[in-house]
Amino acid sequence: MEKIFKLKEKGSTVSKEILGGLVTFFAMSYIIFVNPSFLSQTGMNPLAVMLATCIASAIGCILTGFMANVPFAQAPGMGLNAFFTYSVCFGMGYSWQQGLAIVFLSGILFFVLMVSPLRSKLIASIPSFLKSAVSAGIGLFIAFIGLINAGIVVGYGEGVGVYTDLGAITRGAPLLTLIGLIITSLLLVWRVKGAIIIGIIATTVIGIPFGLTSYSPSAMDFSVFGEIFGKLSFVGLTAVEGGALTLFTAIISFFIVDCFDTAGTLVGCAANADMLNDKGELPQGDKAMLADAIATVIGSVCGTSTVTTYVESSTGIAEGARTGLSSIIVGILFILACFLLPIAGIVPGAATAPALIIVGVYMLAGAAKINWTDMEEAIPAFLTIAVMPFTYSISNGIGFGFITHAIIKICRGKANEVPVLIYIISVVFIIMYILIGL
Repeated sequence: MEKIFKLKEKGSTVSKEILGGLVTFFAMSYIIFVNPSFLSQTGMNPLAVMLATCIASAIGCILTGFMANVPFAQAPGMGLNAFFTYSVCFGMGYSWQQGLAIVFLSGILFFVLMVSPLRSKLIASIPSFLKSAVSAGIGLFIAFIGLINAGIVVGYGEGVGVYTDLGAITRGAPLLTLIGLIITSLLLVWRVKGAIIIGIIATTVIGIPFGLTSYSPSAMDFSVFGEIFGKLSFVGLTAVEGGALTLFTAIISFFIVDCFDTAGTLVGCAANADMLNDKGELPQGDKAMLADAIATVIGSVCGTSTVTTYVESSTGIAEGARTGLSSIIVGILFILACFLLPIAGIVPGAATAPALIIVGVYMLAGAAKINWTDMEEAIPAFLTIAVMPFTYSISNGIGFGFITHAIIKICRGKANEVPVLIYIISVVFIIMYILIGL
């Protein structure tokens, strides 16, 4: 273990890595059940998607662990699965088989970028104050996910008139989440080791009388996996309305969201845990992104939407995980979940939501590193932080931050202070927003 993962060098132990892996898995295990709820709307078998989700997640986690030796887990991305269903399939008119082919092509594009000379410059080009903003923005974003998953924050209205409001917090899942949040908070205040995983377990047990923790044993039918495995279709990709432009928009959208969600997650979570080097870079971060690209390609063949690096990895990092061993633990748990899917469903979302909210507390510390008295930093940083949770997208926050940073520097006569790659990325984001708006 020491030779492969360099535990002592990174200030970790096997027990910390195992604990971190367990916490991360429980925090992100909701994707096993949420991903099929989206993709099955396109006509895909939900059980088959569930298996594809576990397999693709396991591959991504294990690749990250061995290739990059960093404690980041992967799974089909939230938001990306919604884009697959509602925009690519329902909006653009592609079948789910064609949608998987588009995911495959976006993964290939991501892979090409990661094996090019640009890969080492991508994360290094982000200014330090924006890295801190990304960290804080991800903190708010992940806390928002926890609040929504728990039903503490709910939406009302229709279409453009959808607003958020306080849920029914005196009963059901919201109440259980608040109880779990209090338990976890007290454990952290009392400096109890493994506070987050203990909080998840305690909340799961308390959920039994609430009727939210249940176990319904059933047999797994692995044959259904054949219904979606290798079914991606490249036929007729330009035959939909808009032709090649529609196809380009879909591919670029998947690519940008995956690439910059991953980059933002790696930088933000690593910065919060002091894992960046003197240059503000995450050692082996480029290899983690390469693993992400490979997992996306393999995931599309398995039958799921884009695989991306999960912000919930920060829960395991908060428990002390610092190496790829924790990622491999998460991967192994996803493999086991294929055989024990009913058991994996015992932990309710209300039990993992408190962990996500607590991680938001940890990561918001990044905002303290920003010079809020300097408007050249404050405005791009604020937009980065605010846009992430408000648009439910890490990449949108990065896009707004980069574009604003570039424009302000140009108008201030300081264009040479901005790395060329930031300009390129800003232009790509602008083009993407224009294409999406067509």
